[in-house]
Amino acid sequence: MATSLTAQISGGTQPSAPSFSGLRRICPKLDAAVSFSHQSFLNRVNSSIRLVSSSSHRSPRGVVAMAGSGKFFVGGNWKCNGTKDSIAKLVSDLNSATLEADVDVVVSPPFVYIDQVKSSLTDRIEISGQNSWVGKGGAFTAWNSSKTSAASGSFLGILKGDMSSEKRMRSFIGKKAAYALSEGLGVIACIGEKLEEREAGKTFDVCFEQMKAFADAVPSWDNVVVAYEPVWAIGTGKVASPQQAQEVHVAVRDWLKKNVSEEVASKTRIIYGGSVNGGNCAELAKQEDIDGFLVGGASLKGPEFATIVNSVTSKKVAA
Repeated sequence: MATSLTAQISGGTQPSAPSFSGLRRICPKLDAAVSFSHQSFLNRVNSSIRLVSSSSHRSPRGVVAMAGSGKFFVGGNWKCNGTKDSIAKLVSDLNSATLEADVDVVVSPPFVYIDQVKSSLTDRIEISGQNSWVGKGGAFTAWNSSKTSAASGSFLGILKGDMSSEKRMRSFIGKKAAYALSEGLGVIACIGEKLEEREAGKTFDVCFEQMKAFADAVPSWDNVVVAYEPVWAIGTGKVASPQQAQEVHVAVRDWLKKNVSEEVASKTRIIYGGSVNGGNCAELAKQEDIDGFLVGGASLKGPEFATIVNSVTSKKVAA
């Protein structure tokens, strides 16, 4: 039995056991808020890994509504967007924006605009590239190397790849993450389910298998950020409700606790991505296990991206 996405978004009631929230079977094993049971793996899932610098991991300042101990993090992925003129306007808007101090912020322009952005963007915001090969380079058309990104200076690199049901493809993603870490970069490990997987109640199965692909490869989680990006919400205008996102985040943190360590579960930041914008970021940020955002389309609008960065105030103690 499955719950439709429409019913989930409209806040429909949960069916009786055995039941689904569109995420997983309800089973009293997690903490008071969330529980899960292990199920079968996905058919095919898009996933990506994005890189951030190790300097991003600083302790939070004045933030209390966070289950993890890491600093609030907001990344902007500009994907394949922009011209020289529009990029210049966006950079100008970001340079003039007032951003909360206790947030790590990074933007990822298309590769051809990295030098332009690097030479003009405020040091307050870090810069990353997009995508990378699994090793140092070679005859791999259209790929970039983590070594190239690391050698280019203080800016970061972003990796992106497809996660499939084939073990060799999951291994490939893990190796990309491990190599990036070895080059001194940090990794944002993106996980998320397709619409049909969510409606079949397989969200946790999908996310946990993707987490395992990273856990099997990375030597340490010190410079890893996890991003929950449901595929059905990327670029669609649909967004997980705060409760739906929190439910996955707390389950992923519990997975880290059980499969890696309690310390890693506490330190690792788990951020949300999927049609995040200036109108929904504050309510999402209030959730205890949402440690920040990975932003797509809204990151192309300077003032709106600043609003998302500043949503960290939703976590702060009221004056």
